[in-house]
Amino acid sequence: MSEDADTANAEMRQYWNEVAGPRWVSRAEIQEARNIEVAELLLREARAAPGERVLDVGCGPGATALPLAAAVGPEGRVTGIDISEPMLGLLRRRIAERGVANLTALLADAQTYAFQPASFDLLTSRFGVMFFADPVAAFRNLGGAARPGGRLAMAVWAGMADNMHWTIPYEIAVARVGPPAPTPPHAPGPMAFRDPDYVRGFLNEAGFAEIKVEKRAFHVIGRSAKAEAEIAVAIGPAGRLLDEKKADDATRQALAREIEPAIAAHAAPNGEVRLPGTFLLVTARRPGG
Repeated sequence: MSEDADTANAEMRQYWNEVAGPRWVSRAEIQEARNIEVAELLLREARAAPGERVLDVGCGPGATALPLAAAVGPEGRVTGIDISEPMLGLLRRRIAERGVANLTALLADAQTYAFQPASFDLLTSRFGVMFFADPVAAFRNLGGAARPGGRLAMAVWAGMADNMHWTIPYEIAVARVGPPAPTPPHAPGPMAFRDPDYVRGFLNEAGFAEIKVEKRAFHVIGRSAKAEAEIAVAIGPAGRLLDEKKADDATRQALAREIEPAIAAHAAPNGEVRLPGTFLLVTARRPGG
């Protein structure tokens, strides 16, 4: 792997351990409830069966790893891999509290970790794979961890314009603090895999077959407009822009107050917010088997 790739992965490790990971953990239940529809759609497509061995990439605190462990049962095994110790710390607590015996939390970089070859029936991820410095190298490594005929099922974000929970706060943030610095179109980040052709290309180069990339609609489900505004200035494109601009707490709070009524326009009478979103459902197989 090149020095540039090493540097990029180091930056992601730092970001997810020191910035995004702690923010996510402090809001874990809210975050998981927001994206519950994606988790359900992905789990349905993944079709984990009793006795299977599953690798959940970028598993975080376990929103998909825990139900996958239930699906494969006591004869199966799930490994959740992530680079964020804060997020895996929460997963470990959940494993202990629930007495889950068939789920392992692994702190490692899935791009470079030396997996046992052909050791998994299913590779899956919900929004955990868009941060690799070198997607071809990462998925070649993951492909080698899958048994011949093993399945890949993952959810990755579509573009900004297809996700209202991003566009509303981002446009307000740009108006206040200015646009971000230019970045390469596929730089590691939430929307790195938004182009279906790009995804098909690197999966094909990494050796996968039967590749399908489908747009799927869902709703981000927020507890309230205020909660969504607070999340927006901490996590996601608006939050990342504010990080880049080194925005202070006062600026973030002012932006949250400005974002809240814009989101409230889409709230139900009970205050719940349902914002249309889009992700890409990606499936493939390792040849053979």
